[in-house]
Amino acid sequence: MVKPVDRIVPDFAKAGANIITFHPEGSEHVDRTLGLIRDSGCQAGLVFNPATPLDYMDWVMDKLDVVLLMSVNPGFGGQSFIPATLDKLKAARAKIDAYTERTGRRIRLEVDGGVKVDNIAEIARAGADAFVAGSAVYGAGKDTDVNRYNSVIAALRAELAKA
Repeated sequence: MVKPVDRIVPDFAKAGANIITFHPEGSEHVDRTLGLIRDSGCQAGLVFNPATPLDYMDWVMDKLDVVLLMSVNPGFGGQSFIPATLDKLKAARAKIDAYTERTGRRIRLEVDGGVKVDNIAEIARAGADAFVAGSAVYGAGKDTDVNRYNSVIAALRAELAKA
């Protein structure tokens, strides 16, 4: 999370980013920042901390490609999933689905934090369609063997298939 975010958007775009997301708290003018990202040739999105209200997205849906809900408080990996995120996911999904029904435009709904094999299906059922599972994959034991990573990813996918 960087504040103010506008000053680094062009640098990320020039470096090859194709999606840039930011916390609304990092911008003086959310609408303007989303426009800057899109004018830089990238897809744009908002990131919501656990206590940040979804209201920010209501007035800028036409500029959103991604909505990312943090299901932990940002800062370090390995935190536990905050269960209240499930209700927030359902609310975000309802807003996005209503917008898609009106316009035909899709917005991806992503979750980051505490996503693991034992909760990914429940998170998907609440409305997420993209998942960040850093510690679940890379923190799975001290073994850095690619086969270990692949087995965790396969287990995540198997659970998703049940959703």
